[in-house]
Amino acid sequence: MISTPDWVKHAVFYQIFPDRFARSGRVPTKNGLTLKPWGAPPEEQGFQGGDLYGIVERLDYLQQLGVTALYLNPIFASAANHRYHTYDYEQVDPLLGGNEALRALLDAAHDRSIRVVLDGVFNHASRGFWPFHHVLENGGNSPYIEWFNIHDWPLNPYAPDAETPHNYDAWADLPALPELNTDNDEVRAYIMRIARKWVEFGIDGWRLDVPNEIDDPDFWREFRDVVKDADPEAYIVGEIWHEAHDWLQGDQFDAVMNYPFLWPTLSFFGRDTLREYHKTHLTFEPLDAPEFGDTIQDVFEMYDWEITQAQLNLLDSHDMGRALWIVGEDTDALRLSVLFQMTVPGAPCVYYGDEIGMSAGDDPHCREAFPWDEPNAWDDDLLDHYRQATALRHQHEVLRTGSFDVFYAEDAVVGFRRSLGRDTAICLFNAGSSDALVHLDAEEMDVPALRYTSAWPDDGTSVDLNAGRVTTTLPPRSARIWV
Repeated sequence: MISTPDWVKHAVFYQIFPDRFARSGRVPTKNGLTLKPWGAPPEEQGFQGGDLYGIVERLDYLQQLGVTALYLNPIFASAANHRYHTYDYEQVDPLLGGNEALRALLDAAHDRSIRVVLDGVFNHASRGFWPFHHVLENGGNSPYIEWFNIHDWPLNPYAPDAETPHNYDAWADLPALPELNTDNDEVRAYIMRIARKWVEFGIDGWRLDVPNEIDDPDFWREFRDVVKDADPEAYIVGEIWHEAHDWLQGDQFDAVMNYPFLWPTLSFFGRDTLREYHKTHLTFEPLDAPEFGDTIQDVFEMYDWEITQAQLNLLDSHDMGRALWIVGEDTDALRLSVLFQMTVPGAPCVYYGDEIGMSAGDDPHCREAFPWDEPNAWDDDLLDHYRQATALRHQHEVLRTGSFDVFYAEDAVVGFRRSLGRDTAICLFNAGSSDALVHLDAEEMDVPALRYTSAWPDDGTSVDLNAGRVTTTLPPRSARIWV
């Protein structure tokens, strides 16, 4: 029987790129160091000095936003601002405040019932990873040779040109990222120990970076056993951009980052302003309501229902253009996408800064500093929309774990119902630029013939389906939700 952590089904996640979220001034090791100015262009690739204490200081803001779980990009010691180049899995990066700062963040977050999930990068390490450095210094005399797949000597970790390429397996052929040989028993034992260590330290789960690159189901089954033994409620979510049945049979991951949810959502609600944009397995192109309805119904029927409820539903991430940029700066399209995200199965995840209108193209541009001290840079109306949308989700369990069925899809309007026991929610979204007349009939929608109260907008109005067919007018670029 497939089982996923119950708390995830009710969570609202917030993804943080730690170097760019908030500086605290509480990390002594940064004193006297040369950091990039806060808000420097992200493509400069330097360190702007965000740290974990900075997140602690912003927990009030996150709680007011409705956030109940954090997903942090990598935090372990690294020579890259994104920290996917890990050189010490035992230590939180000193620039982030070290292990003490993680302890402070976990304690403060847990006091507020906010969970914390870390990014686990186990397919590759970095040139600075101590076993790789050991091989670099000792060559064939190093006992760590079999931790990597090395082709000849001497190692060429900086590969200045095509004439002298790197001579070991590296992720995406980047010499800075030597791949770990996970077929090696010592490497596997090391990774399993790291996985257990941080769960026992208090983290609430792992987001796994490029886990499909470790093409070994037994590895991930062992990983799951180790993590769940340390905490049965720990969340394991993989970064897989496409259909992921092989990993979602209940014996490896709890869920994946739901990119198949992302592209149709932005392609429908941003249909009139959408940029021409392609990223990995995602192609954004305008969808009408029937196309969107069919696609999104398939998304929520793709896996076992237990898995579907634990999927991480995102609209963007550190690996792609921001949602507002993708929909051509159309805040109405983003508002509808966010409301939809908050009313469907799976755990919604907000990328830091989206809620105040941060907008940028592909990475590294989408990794800019949060403008805490620039109130004129904030879209306060958008922020209020996010807060109201998360509050709506928290208020109605049917919007979190109820069944999902599309009952209407015509032109620019899609309608779906959520059902949980005796509770039903009726949801209508109009992505078009003109009014839409929609006929509501309890029998056709397969919902109880009752009086339903408007929850969005929360204006006290109702629709009485006891009276038979009811016609409602949906204004352009708007939504109506009755419960």
